[in-house]
Parts: sequence; C-alpha cells; structure tokens
Amino acid sequence: MRKNLLLAVFLFTGFFMQAQNVTSGIRVAVNISNLDFEPDATFGNTHRNGLAMGAFVDYAFSDKISIMPELMYSAEGGKEENLRVNYIQLPITLRYHIGELSIGVGPQANLKIWDYEDGYKTFNFSGVAGLQYDILENLFLDARFSYGFGNILDDNVNDLEATNSTIQLGIGLKI
Repeated sequence: MRKNLLLAVFLFTGFFMQAQNVTSGIRVAVNISNLDFEPDATFGNTHRNGLAMGAFVDYAFSDKISIMPELMYSAEGGKEENLRVNYIQLPITLRYHIGELSIGVGPQANLKIWDYEDGYKTFNFSGVAGLQYDILENLFLDARFSYGFGNILDDNVNDLEATNSTIQLGIGLKI
C-alpha cells in the first residue's frame, strides 16, 4: 500500500513538473496537534508540539489560481507517548492568490508511520485550509489548520473515537 501511494505521488509530481508555470520547494513547520475524543476522554489529553516537513509543487493555472500537492512528514496526536501518531501526508490544496497572499483549501490523505498494532488506523483523510504570505520572491510564511474527517483509532479501542486537529506554523523556500 505504501509503495503504491509513493508511486502515485511521484507520477503525479512528474506530471506537473512538465508544465510551464510550476514552482517547487521545501517547507518546515511547527505543529500544535490534539486528539478530540468522543465520548470525552477520562484521562489527561494535552496537545502535542511536533514537526512537519516536506516538499511541494505549485502548478499555476493563471495568475490567481493554482493547485499545490505536497508530500510531508508530520508529528501529530496528543502529548502522551501512547497518544502520539506520525504521518506521511499528501495535502492537495486549491489556492487563490491575491498579491503576496494566497488562500488554500483541499483534502489531505494521511498514512500512519508507527508500530504495526498501536491502536491507530493506517490510513485516514483530513481537510486542510491555510494562508501563505510571500516575504520575498522565494521565501514565505504560512499558517494552516487541518481536521480529521473520521475516527483515527482502530475499531476495537475501548469504544472511543478520536479525530486529529492540527495547527501548523511554517516557513518555506521556493526553489
């Protein structure tokens, strides 16, 4: 499954690299992540500060509209060791540009990279929205929010359901 996902990402990225209006680069961010439990958790559930990093390709359809797929590593979940979960993520955002500011929204696929039987589902989806401000031609700051669409816990985990919510504050370099 993981090999197929990586192959799809590389083929998708290669398709966009053939286009004329393409920008690529790298991005690093700080995560503030938490799990929202249903029913409410009866144990300590504090946010986790983590790291996100990866690469992107931004394909411009016009001066105002672009689409930006990314491949990222992201440390998410809760602060306690047994509540942590790390992902390889594929966000694909449709972006609207207003001068140096761009607004993006889209889906995000999450592939867990952790122990085999740790209580988390291997694959899930989120929605992501964010703002990006170009400081210089090749340097930008951004802020994002992602929220999980479904339960990230295995079905046999104590009749609990959890969704992941994450705020990212990042910096990126266009190459």
